[in-house]
Amino acid sequence: MLKDVCIVGLGAIGGWLAARLQQVDGLRVSALARGDTLAAVREHGVRLHSGARLLQAPLRVSDDPAELGPQDLVILAVKGPAIAGVAGQVAALCGPHTRVLTALNGLPWWFTAGLPVPGLALTSVDPEGRIAAAIPPERVIGCVVHASCFTTAPGCIQHVMGNGLLIGEAVGGGSSSVAELAALLARAGFGAEAVDSIQREVFYKLWGNMTTNPVSALTRATTDRILADDLVREFTTAIMREAALIGERVGCPIAQTPQDRHVITRSLGAFKTSMLQDIEAGRAIETDALLAAPRELAQQVGVATPMLDALLGLTRLMDRCRS
Repeated sequence: MLKDVCIVGLGAIGGWLAARLQQVDGLRVSALARGDTLAAVREHGVRLHSGARLLQAPLRVSDDPAELGPQDLVILAVKGPAIAGVAGQVAALCGPHTRVLTALNGLPWWFTAGLPVPGLALTSVDPEGRIAAAIPPERVIGCVVHASCFTTAPGCIQHVMGNGLLIGEAVGGGSSSVAELAALLARAGFGAEAVDSIQREVFYKLWGNMTTNPVSALTRATTDRILADDLVREFTTAIMREAALIGERVGCPIAQTPQDRHVITRSLGAFKTSMLQDIEAGRAIETDALLAAPRELAQQVGVATPMLDALLGLTRLMDRCRS
């Protein structure tokens, strides 16, 4: 039974998860944090604004995993560039039977573990295999978050929309661990669903945001303006066609057309992507997980990606010129 849960990364999604889980009777929720976030949560707890409701959730919080001790579940909710730096801390929170739930953007280090195509690797997100050594795929339950949140101050989160969490074994198939976790998340009020192939769900979400995220970072445009420009929309459509072919080759087919997805994106209105929010806040951006990783897969399965290559090059150059 899951009793001790620790969140690593109290940003927008991690704070949202922490605040909601803290309301579950019998669950001991803690968090690993540092700096201003650590100080704010020690003083005020995690503060979650959702509509007119304010939820204030006190948490046991520390910057030292040894102080928190072994957990039944560790939730990893940091940005891609930070994963390598916290992987050892996640490992320190793990006992023999601890599971690690990853609530991440883009393609994670464990993505190839559950694919039907053998021999694929993602060195772009785990160059020396250190993340996989600290957090092996067999320990991981992947999670796709269908929600939008942002931080307004350290430890203070604004929930905008969405409530969905799709979870599944990183190595594929179902398990009692996934079923138990889905039930726990449902008790916390999330729309949680267990899936047999979390890779397909991860790739589908990537397919929808791997263009709008970096294009918004390059142009500072919200998603409605990106899709309103005919040339930019066709550029994103061409990349989505390339990505769909990658997905087909690795066992993650996309049932929609890019135009279908554009309709969904338009329904969000003047939406700021997470990468644009990171740019505006001066934070590191997730270029590797969103662009370099699918390009690496493409090279391994023989898919030409000239449009994806161009977007990766532009985004990488923009990021280098920020510093």
